[in-house]
Amino acid sequence: MAKRPKTAVFDKQARKYAVKREAALMVDWRSRLLKAAEGRVLELAVGAGVNFPYYPSGVKVTAVDFSTAMLEHAKQAAASSNLEVQFICGDIESLALPEQSFDTVVSTLSLCAYDQPLAVLRRMRRWCRPGGRILLLEHGKSTNPPLALLQKAADPLLYRMLGCHHTRDIGALAREAGLQVERTERCWLGMGSLIWARP
Repeated sequence: MAKRPKTAVFDKQARKYAVKREAALMVDWRSRLLKAAEGRVLELAVGAGVNFPYYPSGVKVTAVDFSTAMLEHAKQAAASSNLEVQFICGDIESLALPEQSFDTVVSTLSLCAYDQPLAVLRRMRRWCRPGGRILLLEHGKSTNPPLALLQKAADPLLYRMLGCHHTRDIGALAREAGLQVERTERCWLGMGSLIWARP
């Protein structure tokens, strides 16, 4: 899917992302993951800003997304969360940011959408300072074999409809990108991964 059509897909979904209520489990996962964030935070594919309420006080967030519609909702979320946020409209796969300039790099439910997720993870490693944290909440290939087969069959249709892949092995990609994975938890019938890592 080309960049412009993909951006249109997420622009159309922006209002839904902003108003939908999340399940209690998702709230718990975001809260447990993001309480490890500190200092200067880079959040990739910020979407409608649903992570903002879960950040510890005192962090300074640089929020990136390629959807202007998503960013408009994220700005409203930042204002209601009393959070200091700088917004950048741009494509993570081509964005130029200073290396080792962030204490924490965050991605939640975004690695499914990139054309080159391994390259994005390597960028995250470069942008994070030595000793910093990389925090991931992602979905991908299930650890349940029958469910993984269903995901493989449905992936082309789901990508056309939603703009994201459902068959990526996030843990394996993180390790291949050179991240030092400290802790992993699986959720959603083995489809979801919470990952605490270092660059």
